[in-house]
Amino acid sequence: MTTDTVLHLDRITKRFGALLANDAISFDVKEGEIAALLGENGAGKTTLMNILFGHYVADDGSISVFGKTLAAGEPRAAIQAGIGMVHQHFTLADNLTVLDNIMLGTERLWRFSSARSQARRRLTRLAQDFGLAIEPDKTVAELSVGERQRVEILKVLYREARILILDEPTAVLTPQESQSLFATLKKLTNKGLSIIFISHKLNEVLSVSDRIFVLRAGKLVAERPTRATTRQELAELMVGRPIAEPRIEPQTRGDIHIEVASVSTPDGLDHADLILHGGEILGLAGVSGNGQTALANLLSGLTHPASGRLSIFGEDAQGWTPERVIHQRIARIPEDRHAEGLIADMSVTENVIAELYRGPRFSRRGFLDWEAADNFARDIIIGFDVKCPSPQARVRLLSGGNMQKLILGRTLSLEPRFILACQPARGLDIGAVSYVHERLLAARKAGASVLLISDDLDEILALSDRISVIYRGRISAPQERNSVTIKELGLMMAGHGFDVPGDAHAA
Repeated sequence: MTTDTVLHLDRITKRFGALLANDAISFDVKEGEIAALLGENGAGKTTLMNILFGHYVADDGSISVFGKTLAAGEPRAAIQAGIGMVHQHFTLADNLTVLDNIMLGTERLWRFSSARSQARRRLTRLAQDFGLAIEPDKTVAELSVGERQRVEILKVLYREARILILDEPTAVLTPQESQSLFATLKKLTNKGLSIIFISHKLNEVLSVSDRIFVLRAGKLVAERPTRATTRQELAELMVGRPIAEPRIEPQTRGDIHIEVASVSTPDGLDHADLILHGGEILGLAGVSGNGQTALANLLSGLTHPASGRLSIFGEDAQGWTPERVIHQRIARIPEDRHAEGLIADMSVTENVIAELYRGPRFSRRGFLDWEAADNFARDIIIGFDVKCPSPQARVRLLSGGNMQKLILGRTLSLEPRFILACQPARGLDIGAVSYVHERLLAARKAGASVLLISDDLDEILALSDRISVIYRGRISAPQERNSVTIKELGLMMAGHGFDVPGDAHAA
C-alpha cells in the first residue's frame, strides 16, 4: 500500500427533510488499500455511496478523485473518473454469455460491427492478470455464484475502474468462495487498485481490510487501522453500546416437533430428511437457491409433498393449509421481509394482525376490533423496541431493522411451538442482529423448536444446537455444533459428501 490518496471526501453533508443522513463526513482512500465501511442500517453508508456515484447531490462538501474534483450528480463522471461498483445483487443477464455481459454498454449503438475479438483478448488478459478464471463463451446461467461474482468484478475492471466499491460481496458465497474472493482482492490492490469494502460481517472486515471507517447516525465516529482494533470494539462503535455475544445454555431436547422423511416437492426438495425437537435450534446452512425456499414453503403449508412424509407435532401434515399452520402456533420469519413479510403501504397495526384478524382476539361479531388491534401493535412497538411514530404509521417508513423487529414481535406474540426463521438477520446491523438472536434463544428456552435457515455460518454456529447443510434439495445428517468446522460446512455447501446424480462434487 502506498500513501498516495486516490479518493477524498470532504465534509459531505446530505439532508432529507428533517433527517440528516450524512453529517460532514470526511475520509480518504489510499492507492492499493482496502478500506472497510461499517455502520448500522440507517447509518448513512448507502447515501454516501450514492453521492459518490452521482445518484444524489450533496447539500455540502466535495469529492476529489485522483486529485480532480468530481462533478456532482453525474454517474457518468464517476465512471469516467475510474470508480466502479459491484452490487450485492448481481446485475447480469442470465441468457447472455460472459463476454456479452462484459461488453454490454461499452460500445456505441451506431457501430456497424462489434469488436468481439478485441474484447475477448482484453477480457482474457484481465482474467489472467488478476487471477479471475472465467470462460467467455459460457452463459451466465451456467455459472456458479462464485463465478458470477468474478464476472461482476471483471465487468468493472473492463471499464478501467481504479477504485472498486464492493457492497456485501460475500452475501451469497460459501466460505471457500469468500476466501478465493479475498485472495483476488489482494491481487487487485497489489496492482494498485483501491477498494471500499462494505460488509456487516466483522470477521471478514478484520481479515481483509487495511483500515476501517465506522459510521453511526450519519456521522463518521471512528477510523481504525485494522491491526489495531477488535471485533468487540467495532461492534460497540457501530451501535454506541456494548454488544453481548449470544450464549446457548445446555438443555434437554423435547419431543419431535418436525419430521420430514424422504420428501420431494415440485419446487426443489429431493428426498429430503429432517428431524427437529422441541427446545432446540437446528441450523440449516447452504448457498441460496439450494432448496431452502422449497423447505420453507413446505413447512408453511404453501406446498405439499409430491412424495415422502411430513409430520408436525406428531400429526400427518401432508395437506395442511397456511391457516392450519398458523392455528398450530407455527410462526414464520420470511426470507424477504419486503416481498413476503410485510405490506409496505399498510399500517403497522394492519401488518401485525394480518395473520390473526379472523380470531376472537380482534374480531367481534364479524367486525374488526380496531382498539384491540392498535393496543396489540402498541405492545409490540414497546416490547420489541420498534422505532416508529405510531401504530398507524405506514410500514414503508420503517428501516429494515425495525421491519424485522416488527415481524419478530408478530411471530413471538403467538407463543409459538415452532419458529421457521429464514435468514432472520440478513441485511441487519449488529445491534439488530443481537436483538433477534436473543429473542430466538428465549423462544428455545421456553420449549419452542427453531429451524434457522441461513447462509451466514457465523450465525449458524453461534445459535444452533445441531447443524445440517442443504444442497440441491437434499439435507445432510445433523451434526453437533461443536463437532463441525466452518471449513467442513463450506465444503458441504459446495456439494462435497452429497450423493447427487450427475454432480461433480458428489462423494
